[in-house]
Amino acid sequence: MGSGGAGHARGLYVRGSSPVHALPPHCKLVAVLCFVLAVVSTPREAVGAFAAYALLLAAVVRLARVPFRTWLGRLVIEVPFVAFAVLLPFVAEGPRVEWLGLSLSEPGLWGAWNVLAKGTLGVAASVLLAATTELRALLLGLQRLRLPPQLVQIASFMLRYGDLITDEMRRMRVARASRGFEARGVRHWGVLAKSAGALFIRSYERGERVHLAMLSRGYTGTVPVIDEVTATRAQWARTAVLPAAALAVCLAGWLLR
Repeated sequence: MGSGGAGHARGLYVRGSSPVHALPPHCKLVAVLCFVLAVVSTPREAVGAFAAYALLLAAVVRLARVPFRTWLGRLVIEVPFVAFAVLLPFVAEGPRVEWLGLSLSEPGLWGAWNVLAKGTLGVAASVLLAATTELRALLLGLQRLRLPPQLVQIASFMLRYGDLITDEMRRMRVARASRGFEARGVRHWGVLAKSAGALFIRSYERGERVHLAMLSRGYTGTVPVIDEVTATRAQWARTAVLPAAALAVCLAGWLLR
């Protein structure tokens, strides 16, 4: 598999040599999946369990030497879910409670807490995975986990063409700026629309050229694996610490609810 997605990795990956960075990607993928399943399975009334999950993630962030500001700053991706959760207490039905002169739905409050707590922890775990694993390695990890090859190829091509389109957009923006263009209102939307159309045509043509080049080099629908990713028992054991601790917290949450 090629090096597609390197440009995206520069934006998400935090380069380092920590023990977390050194773990095989497929081990980390399984660990994050199991952690998220434990979080989702936790009853929403077990508030302390979610605090314990946050502490577990913070400990892994510290071990990975990822700056806390970087880790927390990337959680803004869940803002749409936060907005949805904020609306739940107002629109949900059921018994009402008064708070600061507002009439809020009690089931809606629990639902908002459920979405915020579990969604935030899931996003935080995913952000940590992306910060400690290059996207190319993640694709190799998915391949190692026997994900359907077509899905892995689609993901690989999507990442690569995302880089190409981003670079093309940057060049077109520089070209417009060099000609003194600056979008200031509705009257400039026509120029931006023409730029979007030109971007689509260029991307389509480049995709055709790349496909023909791949066919001329013997591409038959599968991408050869250059790097074989393996994991030792010790690496699996180290990776299992986080999901095992999360499972213990989940069971405690059910027992103590």
